[in-house]
Amino acid sequence: MWVPQISESHQPMYLTIADALARDIASGTLRRGERLPTLRELAQALDVTPGTISRAYMEASRRGLTHGEVGRGTYVLDRIGEKPQQPVVDRSPAAHAQRAEELDLSIIKPYGDTLQYWLRNALVELAGAEHLEQALDYPPDGGHPAHREAGAQWLRHWLPGAQWQQVVITSGAQHGLMVALSAMTEAGDLVLCESLCYPGIISAAHGLGRRLRGVPMDEQGIIPEALREICQRERPAMLVCVATCQNPTTAIMSNARRAQIAALAEEFDFLLLDDDIYGFLATDADTRPLSTFAPERSIYLTSLSKSVAPALRTGYLYSPARMLSRLTSMVRSTVWMPSPLTAQLASQVINQGLDGQLIRLHRAEAAARQAIAREVLGDAVRAQPYSYHIWLNLPEQWRSDEFALLARANGVIVMSASQFQVERGDDPRGVRVVLMSPTSREELRFALTRLASLLESGDPKRFY
Repeated sequence: MWVPQISESHQPMYLTIADALARDIASGTLRRGERLPTLRELAQALDVTPGTISRAYMEASRRGLTHGEVGRGTYVLDRIGEKPQQPVVDRSPAAHAQRAEELDLSIIKPYGDTLQYWLRNALVELAGAEHLEQALDYPPDGGHPAHREAGAQWLRHWLPGAQWQQVVITSGAQHGLMVALSAMTEAGDLVLCESLCYPGIISAAHGLGRRLRGVPMDEQGIIPEALREICQRERPAMLVCVATCQNPTTAIMSNARRAQIAALAEEFDFLLLDDDIYGFLATDADTRPLSTFAPERSIYLTSLSKSVAPALRTGYLYSPARMLSRLTSMVRSTVWMPSPLTAQLASQVINQGLDGQLIRLHRAEAAARQAIAREVLGDAVRAQPYSYHIWLNLPEQWRSDEFALLARANGVIVMSASQFQVERGDDPRGVRVVLMSPTSREELRFALTRLASLLESGDPKRFY
């Protein structure tokens, strides 16, 4: 095994190792095409962290000395200074060259490699649809009845009695969130959400001039007693809640907890926005949407972007009849109309049962990747069996932003806890890691191993 001779230096250790690598290639000690030791092997030999070796290999790659192959290792280039030939992979017009440099575990999305094959027939059938003209014209308020009926059919997986007349079509879940906040609250109103929440909620509330407050959480999400304390001091207008596979913590509320939250909404007279975009990932078939516990003061929100495909920007709001006119009016004010062409495609996917097939595929892939995460990262992982992401707890010596920055320096992009904080306070010491983005499970394992090497280093100061 190649082990470099390290002399004393005032520069960071990873640069010293990269310099030694360059010298040994130039002298012939390392042959062209030779496989270098693994991160762990060389770290043990030099008594440094795997993260230091990873940074050294990345620096050598930047200099045109080496190249890494996901799942195989790091190699000395056959012809120094030239980029290695990459295997040809057909992934649409642009091949996403960034993948060779960084592994992006920051965007929650379904497993994408097979989506084009599943959806191609639906796109072909869209062109020959009998009623294509309705997808090319202005729809009535709320959307075409046929598209709303397809939405109701989708919602009946979780809301068995859903009626199409109470469905409002939106341009995805983020648009649905904006519509509900704009239509049902006023500027200056207090809106509540989880203390760690999806950043889109933060930007939407602040952009609309709402006062946003985070409610303390535990392993099930929002703590009812903490919610009650806030309600006793102030009058919230709305609670935005992700009760299943919460983003970012992956928390799932029990039905008993959901009933408590709904009872507080009744007692203190505020609305519930039940963001159930991950409801299809629930581990218990008996788990009921939060909105079913207080249906007359709840708006249910979901979309197809996580369950089917990111580009299928069709969302659905389901609300009591008394709220419909305000919601549809706000849809018209914001986008005039969600694309009926996209709604037609979404309706075909639902009517043909393709949605259910894709959900089964996504859940199976998520379960396999969760197993890899537990194997590589161990007890630091907080997750659910079918969740697309995990919450990685950090040791006390790490700060969330610091870990995220060093992870990126090691070629892995994750999101720091600070990006999910509604109000600045103590560092939650965690990062969100998305499992479904990498093209293959081998690529995921490679990325998670890099994160594990950072955690195993013990002292973040050793990287500087």
